[in-house]
Amino acid sequence: MKSIGMGYASGKIILMGEHSVVYGEPAIAFPFSGTGIQATIRKHKLESWIESSFFHGPLSEAPTTMRNVTILLWYLVKHFKIPEPFYLKVESSIPAERGMGSSAAVAVAITRAVFDWMEEPTTQKNVLYFVNQAEAVAHGNPSGIDATTISGTEPILYQKEIGFQPFQLNMDAYLVVADTGIKGQTRKAVRDIAKLMELRPRETAKQIKSLGRLTQQAQQAILKNQPHILGDCMNQAQGLLRLLGTSNRHLDHLIETALNHEALGAKLTGGGRGGCMIALAENETSGRQLQQILLAAGARNTWIEGLGVYAHV
Repeated sequence: MKSIGMGYASGKIILMGEHSVVYGEPAIAFPFSGTGIQATIRKHKLESWIESSFFHGPLSEAPTTMRNVTILLWYLVKHFKIPEPFYLKVESSIPAERGMGSSAAVAVAITRAVFDWMEEPTTQKNVLYFVNQAEAVAHGNPSGIDATTISGTEPILYQKEIGFQPFQLNMDAYLVVADTGIKGQTRKAVRDIAKLMELRPRETAKQIKSLGRLTQQAQQAILKNQPHILGDCMNQAQGLLRLLGTSNRHLDHLIETALNHEALGAKLTGGGRGGCMIALAENETSGRQLQQILLAAGARNTWIEGLGVYAHV
């Protein structure tokens, strides 16, 4: 056992396919290094303790909203036969409930920290085993997109009947992410789309199918380094997501602002009705400018990342 264990995990972005993925269509997600979580763990003289921006105190007094973390720690303690107590510190730059995978990232960072503490090598497979235990508590029956994306290094194309297919991110463009400052409403949006499927099955199914087709076109645009085509796919997807009721005036305002300032494409990311939007910029200079413009337009925070292969090596 080392004196201190350290683990890091990035956030994640769903580029295309949110909501339609629920109905068997593909979705694209990738690790987003613009945000992340650092976890450190060491022995503690007193009882086991957690330090984070969300809760600071004894593990035994952690709120029920942190049950995914306490369950994860229970599995890790049992597996490694860790002599309690310990002191766990979690530092995060991922905004909670914004569709950037904060709960999965916490689990990945903690798992990596414990493996490092125990001087055990980590693989995506063994990290995922423990993370999936925590995600099942946090989300009931998660698709695994967040955990798989965050524990890996490549973009993935996910489809229910096919599973996860990693592919290479190779595009001369930059992605700007902007936080509306409002919590996303994923579960409500999912329920409302399900109602639309009952009330207007033919029209809604057609929109869902179109989102799936756009996701496949977006993947090809990425593989062929065609940022303008990707931007067009993003714009079309946002139009469909708006028709499905998953956008709101805050997202629409930031998306319109980005498009009015030379973004190649812009759309919501994640569950919608709050959370974050993403915009595709042709180069780093325009991306940096777009960050400032979106902040001036009311974004709570912004991040930027290159979409070339180098960004994830």
